[in-house]
Amino acid sequence: MTASPPLEIAVIRNADGWPDHFDAIAEKAVLATLAGARPKIKGAAEISVLLTDDAEQRELNAQWRGKDSATNVLSFPQIEPFAPVIGLLGDITLARETLEHEAADLGKSLEDHFTHLMVHGFLHILGYDHIDEAEALQMEGLETQILAGLGIDDPYAE
Repeated sequence: MTASPPLEIAVIRNADGWPDHFDAIAEKAVLATLAGARPKIKGAAEISVLLTDDAEQRELNAQWRGKDSATNVLSFPQIEPFAPVIGLLGDITLARETLEHEAADLGKSLEDHFTHLMVHGFLHILGYDHIDEAEALQMEGLETQILAGLGIDDPYAE
């Protein structure tokens, strides 16, 4: 059996308050997403994960999406949708305060909510989206399947 090409997962902290073990959670979520989505891996690849705060996330959201508000996760793909996995794949940014508030509102652990948003963000990098209902159902189904493999309940269950 041949080993898969290496995937470098660079976790960058631009804000205080992120627990140290979130680096390992980010890596586990990305690798589970790769296994679950089964993209074509063509060579060494890199993804960066920026752990930031609401203020920086708001700036990024305003600059790149024209929305002047903080948001939980942003994805910045550097590959074409559903392209082979090789080279610089893109960036995922997450806002700590928004994630903390959402997790509390949803009655979920911060770790589980973070894992869900990492899977969600990385699926965007790979080409998945939820603009229309059919795409949303496909992406949510894949998220649910990947999260189940990680022992996390369906985030879309009523």
